[in-house]
Amino acid sequence: MSDDLARDVGQILWVGFPGPEVDDGLRRRIAAGACGAAILFRRNLRHVPAAGAAGAPPVEVCDLDHLAALTAELHAAAPADAPLLVAIDQEGGVVQRVRAPATQWPPMLCHDGFAAPADAELAEQVGLALGRELAALGVDVDFAPVLDVNTNPDNPIIGDRAFGADPEDVARRALGFATGLARAGVLGCGKHFPGHGDTHLDSHLALPRVDHDRARLDAVELLPFRRAAAAGLPMLMTAHVVFAAVDPDVPATLSRKVVGGILRDELGYDGLVVSDDLDMKAIADHYGIGDAAVRAIDAGCDVLLLCRELGHQLEAHDALLRRGRDDAGFRARLADAARRVRVAKDALAALRAAAPAPGRDVVGAWDHRRLADRLAGRA
Repeated sequence: MSDDLARDVGQILWVGFPGPEVDDGLRRRIAAGACGAAILFRRNLRHVPAAGAAGAPPVEVCDLDHLAALTAELHAAAPADAPLLVAIDQEGGVVQRVRAPATQWPPMLCHDGFAAPADAELAEQVGLALGRELAALGVDVDFAPVLDVNTNPDNPIIGDRAFGADPEDVARRALGFATGLARAGVLGCGKHFPGHGDTHLDSHLALPRVDHDRARLDAVELLPFRRAAAAGLPMLMTAHVVFAAVDPDVPATLSRKVVGGILRDELGYDGLVVSDDLDMKAIADHYGIGDAAVRAIDAGCDVLLLCRELGHQLEAHDALLRRGRDDAGFRARLADAARRVRVAKDALAALRAAAPAPGRDVVGAWDHRRLADRLAGRA
């Protein structure tokens, strides 16, 4: 039992690391099956100087050779029976870790410049092109599309990352984008359930609260997620936000009423539920990491993101193991969460069989840059 429990906990923990190299400690943890995925940020990418436009100073571009070698090394470090996923946030606009010479995508709110059904068709083309570039670089999971509805102009964290201010528009466009990712052989992850669009605080820095009644949540915030659940989106990410009409005391990530009650039971979602980063202050400043890890899994999350602090990763690992050893019901919940991770990895293998990763020549390809110009209204 202890070996199975340790393997299950390993699948559940998806981790970041500090720099552009895979350190020995992370390599050992991956080899032992103690990490289900590695998450890449800008700090993990190397940048090299390149000539700017005529008369302009040099610019920094992403070293794609290094990135491709890094993802290959991460994959190779994992045992055959516990393959590692490599994940990244590549939305477009301000949230795209891989910059030039990869295609630079404008914010997804630019889809507001297109009417239905052209907007969804364009979103699918963007998802396909962006996904093909990620797949060519060895990335498996994109933490996108954003399913939040841009209803608060003072929101400091969502804004033009959203696909629109109307929930039907957001659902149609975001699911088109996710379809494109899947066609490229990349798993998409819709975020941030049950909706981060009408907050006035950034959950990286504080614990936001949404005080709308349930009827409003159903009509606006939840609608894109309901559509995503019906469409079988492979992953959904939770929000570190308190939704007073559902659970007035506990953020969604840690709430059985939100994750288990609404997402699983009401919306019937059977895919992989991913927590937002537990290192964010909305969680780290209000809960101990070990306690938060246990509560998130107990609430119905299947994956815990721990993107920055090694100490937090080890604390969460130990807390899950302890609770799993002491509580048969929790051990079963861990096993179910790990099963969903393995199902997602099998789904990725099927996507890649249907759409093998393309060559590196697709990264920053001319037709992709023209597509980005079209989305931005520059063409």
